[in-house]
Amino acid sequence: MQQTVFFQAMIYLASAVMMVPVAKRFGLGSVLGYLVAGIAIGPAGLKFIGLEGQDIMHFAEFGVVMMLFVIGLELEPSRLWRMRKDIAGLGGLQVGVTSLVIAGGAMLFDVSWKESIALGMIVAMSSTAIVMQTLDEKGWLKTVAGQSSFAVLLFQDMAIIPMLTLFPLLAEHETSDAAHGAESSSLISAFPAWQQALIVLTAVITIIIVGKYLLRPVFRLMAKTGMREMFTATALLLVVGIAVLMTSIGLSPALGAFIAGVVLANSEYRHELESSIDPFKGLLLGLFFISVGSSIDFQLILLKPLLIFGLVAALMISKTVILLVLGRIFKVRMAQNLIFSFGLSQIGEFAFVLLSFSVQQGVFTREMSDIMMAVVAISMALTPLVVVLNEKLILPRFCAVQAGLEVQKPSDVEEQENPVIIAGYGHFGNTIGRFLRANNVEATVLDNDSDNVDFLRRMGLKVYYGDATRYELLDIAGANKAQMIIIAISDEEKRLELIETVKKHFPNLHILVRSTNRNDAYDLMNAGMMHIYRETFDTSLRLGVDALKLLGHRAHEATRSAKMFFVHDEKTLKHLSKIRNDDEYVTAVRQHIEELELLMQADREAINLPALAGWDRKDEGLERKPARSVE
Repeated sequence: MQQTVFFQAMIYLASAVMMVPVAKRFGLGSVLGYLVAGIAIGPAGLKFIGLEGQDIMHFAEFGVVMMLFVIGLELEPSRLWRMRKDIAGLGGLQVGVTSLVIAGGAMLFDVSWKESIALGMIVAMSSTAIVMQTLDEKGWLKTVAGQSSFAVLLFQDMAIIPMLTLFPLLAEHETSDAAHGAESSSLISAFPAWQQALIVLTAVITIIIVGKYLLRPVFRLMAKTGMREMFTATALLLVVGIAVLMTSIGLSPALGAFIAGVVLANSEYRHELESSIDPFKGLLLGLFFISVGSSIDFQLILLKPLLIFGLVAALMISKTVILLVLGRIFKVRMAQNLIFSFGLSQIGEFAFVLLSFSVQQGVFTREMSDIMMAVVAISMALTPLVVVLNEKLILPRFCAVQAGLEVQKPSDVEEQENPVIIAGYGHFGNTIGRFLRANNVEATVLDNDSDNVDFLRRMGLKVYYGDATRYELLDIAGANKAQMIIIAISDEEKRLELIETVKKHFPNLHILVRSTNRNDAYDLMNAGMMHIYRETFDTSLRLGVDALKLLGHRAHEATRSAKMFFVHDEKTLKHLSKIRNDDEYVTAVRQHIEELELLMQADREAINLPALAGWDRKDEGLERKPARSVE
């Protein structure tokens, strides 16, 4: 049994590793690569996997749950409130109009009205997994099309709950034995309807309260352990726990995960949560797409090719036209409207759940369900091709602008990416951050000290907990779009590790790095850093300037001497950083000290100090001894 599990894992991973890069290479997107991989290893291809593919698909649907949790993390409640018109208006109309149009069309072909209504609701669903993955890969999430798509998908996820409630009322065939098992799977099915509604409401409120008040101390405790795997385990426990709770009361686990994500969107642990969940989300979504590809019944397709492909074409075209009309009503411009409409034209993964439930409840016959299963799978498999055809052929022909343009204003979608990332927000980074903020420069701040993050949050500063040396975390924090990163981490090894990460993955960033002392600066220089700031050096020089002024030196003389000392020491630093032999180092240091003393003596003799006396009147806060006489 153990060998079988490992063999199956190897087959899934190998198929993904081989097919996804090929699909990406030809600009088809990773989703199509996963789907083709599933077809290749499924019953229609090499037969490495059989009927168990559908069981794996139910497990892999957890990737959709994780995806909605991550989406929720990126949506602050205030932004969700701003989107309420699109969610309720555009999303509500899409589900309602599509359901009615498809139901009406089905009745024209002598399908009973109950089956037609159920069919209309199923077809109204689009694939959250495919659409969001495709929009993310194309960089369209923050465009008008991306935001409109998200609003519709979110409403569809919420609509699943009333659909599952309505389907038993549409039954007109004998229910299968599985139906009784399905009914008993819900812990609240035995209660009266009003009590069920109360339990559901209580569960949602519980998620909100726990997310808002109880999870932060838990995450803070996990962060203090310093063990990244414990933080990841806590994040997974949160998502799995929500899924179990939602499933037990008959709700969509994806919706529960989304609510939890929204509640935690303002949390300082948002970025760390996202980077912890992201690898699992990606793998499970890939597994889900492979399972969809392997579940396509090609024998049924070969038996009824005209019926199935005719249904696929008719349903996808109908959805596209409906979406185009709705997009026009909501004043979405043509280029964005085409992306929005073609992107949502497929039937989504929740249709598999609804079709299975429909058979259990006696809404559809098994034969009709099998046909629709094939239609759903094919429509999902065709989506990446439809998106590519739209992008390459239709958009350039009918629109003056390309797909990725027409981004909404920041106030309508999301705040602009900050130009600066500050890694480390102790005494050094805090000073920099406050200085930049005072000059209207916003920065994304990451700090690995949970206590410090909590304290700064209470002060009203937007600081996020996370290890900035992690590539995923920097990517989520907007490193691809930022202009510079200020490395103010106190740990010398962490600074060097972060420098290597930034140089490798984000060469676009200017790197300004803190140095604890001279020896640390040597290591940073050897790592290729140009902008190094020695915290003890600058402070020591400032103290030295004040000491000279208290001793009676003129303000300009002291400041000029500090500047000369700074320039000379920076030059010396570059030279000394290359020396590894101790004796050579000592000799070089002595030479530079003598050189510096001669330079500063010559400078003092050359400048006209009385002519610069105005500097002394500007200098306040220090009591001086009388100035030395100048001969």
